[in-house]
Amino acid sequence: MNIEINGYNICYKITGSGEETAVILQGWGTDLGVYDSVANAINEKYRVVQFDFPGFGGSDEPREAWDVDAYADFFCDFMKSLGIGKATLIGHSYGGRVIIKLASRESIPFEIDRIVLIDSAGIVPEKTAAQKRKIRRYKALKKVMNLKFVETLFPELVEDWRSRQGSADYRNATPMMRQCMVKAVNEDLRHLLPKIKQDTLLIWGDLDTATPISDAKMMEEMIPNSGLAVLSGTGHFSFLEQPLVFKNIMRAYFQMGSGQ
Repeated sequence: MNIEINGYNICYKITGSGEETAVILQGWGTDLGVYDSVANAINEKYRVVQFDFPGFGGSDEPREAWDVDAYADFFCDFMKSLGIGKATLIGHSYGGRVIIKLASRESIPFEIDRIVLIDSAGIVPEKTAAQKRKIRRYKALKKVMNLKFVETLFPELVEDWRSRQGSADYRNATPMMRQCMVKAVNEDLRHLLPKIKQDTLLIWGDLDTATPISDAKMMEEMIPNSGLAVLSGTGHFSFLEQPLVFKNIMRAYFQMGSGQ
């Protein structure tokens, strides 16, 4: 299904028919369908909403570079458009960033019942000396590569260098979404974690390299009413790598019985 919000065409779908609502906020650059198994874990009890953020999946791209607060503002408008006044929020990776922003605000136009953060982003790690040196080298090279005469004389060399910079998510993003991504990854949200008052379940892969398990332990320590469930042998998409274990954790948390 599609809905227009603030001039943006937004893709979404709803499964389940429970009296309570849960909304899944996706990870960076994913499609809402990636989270079908998450929805299926609880949609016999909950009405579950999946959607694509602007610039993700089939939804229109932002017309300007949005930071995380802008995505949080959009989500408030999305909830209003669907007439949702209370919901449980489930966020993976970038979606977790948006939830942290929303839950720490003094007021939002809907009520958050409880929260599930799956391999959530939000913690910016301290950079090592080696990483700092690498950043300095990158910035120096970037200045050289952006010189007009260098681009004119060595276009293939410049293009090859640019194609190898940044993460896979960054390289695959459009110029506009790259700007959004840079704004997100450079903002540390740990100071907001103590402001989250909702009951919060953290689900994490112990082999996650994008948002390491140390982030989960920090969140568990800093979010007042939180608990951590670790999926052994899984990475950043832990819910896809151990689907049955993930499903049973979710069903236990939402008091639904075994998912066997």
